[in-house]
Amino acid sequence: MSTLTAQYPEELLQTLRMSREEFESEARFAMAAKLFELGKLTTGQAAQMVPMERYEFIKRLAEVGVAAVNWDSAEARDEFDNA
Repeated sequence: MSTLTAQYPEELLQTLRMSREEFESEARFAMAAKLFELGKLTTGQAAQMVPMERYEFIKRLAEVGVAAVNWDSAEARDEFDNA
């Protein structure tokens, strides 16, 4: 797996009251969630970035205001009609 490095001011950790590990974990999750929201990654691919189980990733999407499913009304109707 490749690595991405991001610079951030040391005082950011104090402002957020997070450890380095907590901040970096949250940053990975936020990036993965945004890429999923934009349709660039599947939930499985995004979960691998974090890393976490796919189910846990889907559950956490609501914490950052990202819908786990993005259907238009026709897709939703088809899904429920065929359930």
